[in-house]
Amino acid sequence: MLAVMEREGTAPLFARQRQEFILEQVARHGAVRVAEVVEALGVSEMTVRRDITELVSRGLVDRVHGGAVATAGAAEEPLFGTKVGQHPGEKAAIGRRAASLVRPGDSVALTGGTTTLAVAQALAALPHVGTLTVVTNSLPAAQVLHDEAERARADSRPAPTVLLTGGERTRSDALVGPLAVDTLRRMRVEWAFLGAHGFDPATGLMTPNLAEGATNEAMVGAARTPVAVVDASKWGVIGLRTFCSVHELAVLVTDEPPGPATVTAAEEHGIVLEITQE
Repeated sequence: MLAVMEREGTAPLFARQRQEFILEQVARHGAVRVAEVVEALGVSEMTVRRDITELVSRGLVDRVHGGAVATAGAAEEPLFGTKVGQHPGEKAAIGRRAASLVRPGDSVALTGGTTTLAVAQALAALPHVGTLTVVTNSLPAAQVLHDEAERARADSRPAPTVLLTGGERTRSDALVGPLAVDTLRRMRVEWAFLGAHGFDPATGLMTPNLAEGATNEAMVGAARTPVAVVDASKWGVIGLRTFCSVHELAVLVTDEPPGPATVTAAEEHGIVLEITQE
């Protein structure tokens, strides 16, 4: 309705109406992109960015690269069910691109998170999934791969090996704590796919949960190739604890070209950028 009002020229939208639309999208999805508002309302990108600036100044949203997200403290951890519906298409594309790196016979580690769940779903669809060993502290990812293993056994196909770290369950359906850390420190894998609450090119990957940060850090240490899997809504979002600095990353898989600071950091530290939407 708002888009129709603007595009038919009956009356331009007032700033209050545009900002209410932005707030509604953030409340419903947890985030909104500038491009989505431009398309929905038929206004300029500059206008949308001014509206977001106003909402940030009032403490109603937080600005991230390419849009805005719901305000949250650095120590506030959202529920898994809240995150799983945010940017599903982007996460699925990231998952497919990340899974395409995995070769037959590889060992893979997955952190908790909704983007790593997309990686697990993409791994389950690989023709060589039955040759893989996957260790994870993500209960949803483990379930996806366990279901695939059961289907493979029923069809007399090779089944993937799925290992859970153990530990205490978090709000994001991840297993964390000393048991998980001890398990991961004793392992070595080819790939670690790392979801994150936020990413900053100076700081690295962050989480609001201290125990999850320690667990993820142990997973980074267990991997030959640490791979960040983060959609563009995570740019500039701050978490309480860093668990993987930019100099530790080998690959960054995301859905949009990152900003200049991230590109510079990638060049300085030899990080390969894998972009699903060029």
